[in-house]
Amino acid sequence: MDAGSVEPQNAGAVVLRWRQTARSVSLARRELRRTLEQWEWGAVEGVASLVLSELLTNAVRHGRVPGREIETRFIRIPEGLRIEVHDASERRPSKALSAEEDAEGGRGLPLVDALAAKWGSRNGAAPASWCGPRCPWVANHGDSTIRSFSVTRGEAGFPAASTDRRPEHPTTVEGLPDLGRQDMDPSRRSVLGVGLFSVALTIPDWPDVIGRMEAAHKGHVRRIGTADVRAVAAMTERISDLDDQFGGRTARPMAAAFLVNTAAPYLRAEAPDGVRKAMMGAVSDLCYLTGYMAVDEGLHGLAQRYYLKALELAGAAEDHLTFCTTLRGMSVQAVDLGHGAEAMRLADAAAAASPQAGPRMRAFLAGQQAHAAAQTGARGAALTYLKEAEVAMEKAESQSKAFGSYDPSSLLYHAGQVRFELGDVAGSITAMQESDKVRQSVYRRARVRHRCTLAERQLDLGHLEAACATWTLALEDYPSLQSGRADERIEVMHSRIKPYLKNPVARDLFERARGVTPPGLLPR
Repeated sequence: MDAGSVEPQNAGAVVLRWRQTARSVSLARRELRRTLEQWEWGAVEGVASLVLSELLTNAVRHGRVPGREIETRFIRIPEGLRIEVHDASERRPSKALSAEEDAEGGRGLPLVDALAAKWGSRNGAAPASWCGPRCPWVANHGDSTIRSFSVTRGEAGFPAASTDRRPEHPTTVEGLPDLGRQDMDPSRRSVLGVGLFSVALTIPDWPDVIGRMEAAHKGHVRRIGTADVRAVAAMTERISDLDDQFGGRTARPMAAAFLVNTAAPYLRAEAPDGVRKAMMGAVSDLCYLTGYMAVDEGLHGLAQRYYLKALELAGAAEDHLTFCTTLRGMSVQAVDLGHGAEAMRLADAAAAASPQAGPRMRAFLAGQQAHAAAQTGARGAALTYLKEAEVAMEKAESQSKAFGSYDPSSLLYHAGQVRFELGDVAGSITAMQESDKVRQSVYRRARVRHRCTLAERQLDLGHLEAACATWTLALEDYPSLQSGRADERIEVMHSRIKPYLKNPVARDLFERARGVTPPGLLPR
């Protein structure tokens, strides 16, 4: 729809111009935050900051014209917030953005699309954005191109508008069954049924849970209640446990099958508004987990699609916890792939989306900000964020010991990553050794991956026998894992140890590793 026919009336506006450099993105975010604080619109900061970052980065990268600046406009209108980014490029953004399953990037505008109800573009020089009564709009304009984006009320943090008692929710369900079916190996669907049944057996009141799953799969569910929400949350928790212990290759197909056969029918069923929101929040958490497991297999395009669906559902449910957790997960994916600037933007957006975070959540977010900042070379910022995370963790641990969440082991791992990115390999090794000592035993995949990384760094400093000892510990857990990231680290181990086979310790490790390594990962 052409969004250029309505001008804002009696609206406050902040108009700023920026150089065409990457630094302008963080400066613009800072000004947006100040503006929203002045307008007392802090609830929209997380979404607005992320959208501004993606649009302005797009303009800096692709809209650069020598001698011209980029202009941003933050406009307060009765119906919501509008953000405009003007550049001088004649290029128009494409709606048909896609990427391969294992693509490492290419989803800046799809991320915005996931946060927006709709967007479009038309040629023109004057700012022109349509604003509906229930949608704050976010728009990006070029001097010859106008691009329009909207953020739904729930995603922006506004109170939900009242709905009919029999609403249709195509945007929250659309694409979810297809996404899950693509992730299910047809040759294993009967096995997946048995696997899901086995997972359900571990849940209290399992006969009721299994009965609800079967009814949803057969299309017999017309209305859902809080018991159905609890069933989805319980299944997500059990699948997450399997992922921690055995890897995403084992657990992700089960999650995909559960999304298709149970979660999607639940989202289509009738429900009171509170139950519907709770169900969307529960399914968003399951989508996030499934995306995380896709990352474990190196399926980065698939992972990002799950993450985007999680953001969409969490926003509609006003589930700020899953929303910021998903943004942080996307930042982790980006930093692991070496995309520091993108990781920093996403980590900052996650922190902005959770302004009332408790100390453990703050440590969870600041630790990732520290890692991303270190990868961009921002030493001062990285150490500041790391100190903030350490203070928050100390406060959290003094209040309660949390199992199954961000804990001292996780923070020590982040400390090791920060020190490594900043060039302190020895400090990184010390932090990772401390992390290994306090890691909970159930986190088998993390133990294998992080021990392998630790061994690689020990070898970097010439500590061959120490590295071999650490790799040997990793091999104890490795045979029980079905994890792409663990496979990758074992493959690296074989290549790193091969030049040292004249050393008896290295030779013993090599022979032991050959006995537990899949043939496809062995050096040729």
